[in-house]
Amino acid sequence: MIITILIDNDSWIIPYANILNENIIKLGHDSKIIFKHKNIREGDLLILLGCIRMFKKLNLNKNNIVVHESDLPKGKGWSPLTWQILSGMNKIPISLFEASNSVDSGKIYLKDYIYLDGYELYDEIKKKQGEKTNEMILKYIKENPIGKNQLGNETFYNKRTPKDSELDVNKTILEQFNLLRVCSNKDYPSYFKINNKKYILKIYNE
Repeated sequence: MIITILIDNDSWIIPYANILNENIIKLGHDSKIIFKHKNIREGDLLILLGCIRMFKKLNLNKNNIVVHESDLPKGKGWSPLTWQILSGMNKIPISLFEASNSVDSGKIYLKDYIYLDGYELYDEIKKKQGEKTNEMILKYIKENPIGKNQLGNETFYNKRTPKDSELDVNKTILEQFNLLRVCSNKDYPSYFKINNKKYILKIYNE
């Protein structure tokens, strides 16, 4: 098959996409990674990874797949893994589905779970997410499952903003540990404000 992987931003998932691309090639397919929408080639499969803009030329490939960390149609929208961790969940559903012109609404091919222990920090969470994403995509390529329409009521997560990384100085660390876990020390660290001054807080484990 002619397979293309699209990543349209400087995403954390790029190292995992490189591994995925190598594994797809080992299966005997013609695979490459593309970083711009305009460079998408015609082929059999387009894999959309970590994209922040909707790709509309879905007719260029026979199938266009997306991986989304929720039990679709519940949890459409932005940062589903983060929102679920913040709600206290450690068993995170993940769906692989066909991209469509309507957000997160295509036929579902595979469902699975990401299992967390509740202590993982950002990089460890992303490692589990990246590995499960690759596992599901490779399974899709090998098995070519039949898609099923989404059933049930849909819900949506909002896009996260820097304000969502703000800690409440009146709450304990334990109460806000999940927020500390999902904040990126590099890209969007947690912070708090005292006397109108902003203080950045980064977290590491030993």
